[in-house]
This record gives sequence, C-alpha cells and structure tokens, in this order.
Amino acid sequence: MKKVFAAITLMLIAMATITAQEGDGTILKKGDKAHLFKATTIDGTVVDLNQMKGKVVMVMFFATWCGPCNLELPVLEKNIWNKYRDNKDFVLLVMGREHDVAALKAFAVTKKLNLPFAPDLNREVFSKYAEKTIPRNYIINKDGIIEYSSIGYTPNDFKMMEDYLAWMLK
Repeated sequence: MKKVFAAITLMLIAMATITAQEGDGTILKKGDKAHLFKATTIDGTVVDLNQMKGKVVMVMFFATWCGPCNLELPVLEKNIWNKYRDNKDFVLLVMGREHDVAALKAFAVTKKLNLPFAPDLNREVFSKYAEKTIPRNYIINKDGIIEYSSIGYTPNDFKMMEDYLAWMLK
C-alpha cells in the first residue's frame, strides 16, 4: 500500500510540475528558433525578423493597461534602450498587444516614453510566442534562436535580463 501511495504521489507531483510549466502560456522558450514576423513601429520603421540575422533582437510584449508592464517600460527605456539604441548589432521592438498605432502613440506621449513601439492589434505576433501573460520578453541571438525569455516584472529579474543582454552584446 505504501508503494502504491508513493507512486501516486510521485505521479501527481510530476503532473503538477508539467502543468505549472505549461500554465504560463509559453509557446517558445530558450533554445527554440524564434518565429519570424514583420512589424512596423509607430514611427514607420519596418522590423523584419527574417532580416535580423547577425543582430541581437529583444522583443517585449505589453499592454497599456498592464500594471507590471507600466513599471517595466521606463526601466526598459532607461537601462536598455538609451544604452543600446545606437548599437548596430541590437534591435528592440516593444509590441503593444491588442493596440493600434493611435493608442500606442497616445500612450507614448502620456507616459513620456520614446521606445520603438509596434502594434500587435490581433495578437498575430504574440500568438506565435505565447498564449497569455505579460509583460513578456524574448532575447533572440544573432542566429535567430531564443537565448533568454522572461515573464512578469521584478527589478531583480530585469537586472538579470539586463546583465545577460550586456554579455550578449560584448
């Protein structure tokens, strides 16, 4: 009886672990090839992931109404965008999930942010990477492989991502 109970307990733990890993809605993770997409920022710049070979690309998915996103965006601008915006080997794309150009422009003005925002009105790009949960960041290496991903925002987690990006851009 004890062996049966132990076997059932182990099976339940394994199932809970698998469910927890899948429960965050992640489709692509570290080591996966990034799904290709094309997006146009609110200033008209076209970013085609198919043309980004040889560059480190960071994609952040957010929504204007998302509290943690609103905490992360100013830090993203200050600590990453302002530092690497002129680095020819780096591309940042901040995708507004379910937002159009007008909403993103208004948000950028209201929040005084100068990030490369791009609309993802129907979740066409987001749905290639995840099913739910924002903010969500992906760092894609020069070969198009996801090198780093994160979900949510905490200052400590963001600092780890910052350090990882700095290492990749050395």
